[in-house]
Amino acid sequence: MGKIIYESSMKAEIPDRALAHLQLAITTKLRRAEPFAFSWKEDVSTGGGRTTVWIHPGSSLVFKWDGNKPASMNRDWVEALVLTASSPSGLYVIPEPPEESLAAE
Repeated sequence: MGKIIYESSMKAEIPDRALAHLQLAITTKLRRAEPFAFSWKEDVSTGGGRTTVWIHPGSSLVFKWDGNKPASMNRDWVEALVLTASSPSGLYVIPEPPEESLAAE
C-alpha cells in the first residue's frame, strides 16, 4: 500500500498500482492548471468515513510507494481518472478498465 500525503497532514493509503495512475492523472490536471476535488474512503481502523481535499497548483503533495518497482501504466485508466477529476464529484479511485489494446486481442 502506497500513500498520498496532502499538505503534510492528510494521508490516504492506496494500492501502489492505483497510486501510480492517480499520480499521472493528478499531475496532468495540475499541469493544465485545473484544480479539482479528490476524495477517498478512510479505513475502518481510523474511524471510516470519507475525506475530500481541494487539489490546486499550490497544493503540497507527496506520493509514497511501498514497492520500488514502477507499475506498468494503463493509459485508459489514466484517461478515465482525468475525466473523473473533471466531473462535479471530483477525482476518486475507480476500478481499472481493461486496456483497449489487450481487449482487442
